[in-house]
Amino acid sequence: MPVHDPENTCSTRTLSSEADAVETEKHARTRHDMHGQWPRAESVQDFRDNLLAVRKRIEQACERAGRDPSSVRLLPVSKTMDEKHIRLAHEAGCTLLGENKVQEAWQKAQAMNDLTDLKWSVIGHLQRNKARVVARFASEFQALDSMRLAVELDKRLLAEDRSLDVYVQVNTSEEESKYGLALPDVIPFLEQLRGCDALNVKGLMTLAEFTRDEARIRACFVRLRELRDHILDLEPGGYSPHELSMGMSGDFEVAIEEGATVVRVGQAIFGARSLPDEYFWPGIKGENR
Repeated sequence: MPVHDPENTCSTRTLSSEADAVETEKHARTRHDMHGQWPRAESVQDFRDNLLAVRKRIEQACERAGRDPSSVRLLPVSKTMDEKHIRLAHEAGCTLLGENKVQEAWQKAQAMNDLTDLKWSVIGHLQRNKARVVARFASEFQALDSMRLAVELDKRLLAEDRSLDVYVQVNTSEEESKYGLALPDVIPFLEQLRGCDALNVKGLMTLAEFTRDEARIRACFVRLRELRDHILDLEPGGYSPHELSMGMSGDFEVAIEEGATVVRVGQAIFGARSLPDEYFWPGIKGENR
């Protein structure tokens, strides 16, 4: 009859626990439990501390993925934040800010035009009749998803004697509530963009599925990376969009592990917003993100 050895059993359990911990450390966990609960930054030091914490998370994610942290650009997102808080963020070092709604971004740009080094990235859905506004002031547009919009932007930019860095938005989660091109439509879209000389196609952008399920979130990021890699092999329309804009406050570490070169971080820097997600993404009624 086998002899029960409590010491050996304990040792085996310890080794198993340690192995599980090591495996967990190989991949990031989402932080969606903090959604709507991030503390509000109310001083320059608060912003500096938050930026430092986010950059530390970026470094740790890059270390896990074997990447150089300098290969990931942090885009702080200031949507819904007032001028006072944006000026504090600027003093803390934020010189390029992301905004969802173009009219809000334009008003802020006008109110803070004394901050000559402050630039704006429009990251939300854009109606064609607002293209002229983006053409006036934006340094970047991350939600290009239609040829009609591309043509209008190109026309308005040429009139302003400007060019614009753009990202093509892709609906990798295939949710009806999301904007963005379907995966099979991206390569034909890039081929059609030939001739829009004022648009500099830098990369692809996506919003992961609105869920706390890490596997489903990661799958969205994987799809975008694999699409990008396929595009780089083909260079449709002569474009080589290397950049991947994906990941937000709760999931950007997962995105970095899957190749993100731009992460859009709002709440982890500015703090929780007073408006619900439906304000930014109409129709979304899913799990709390």
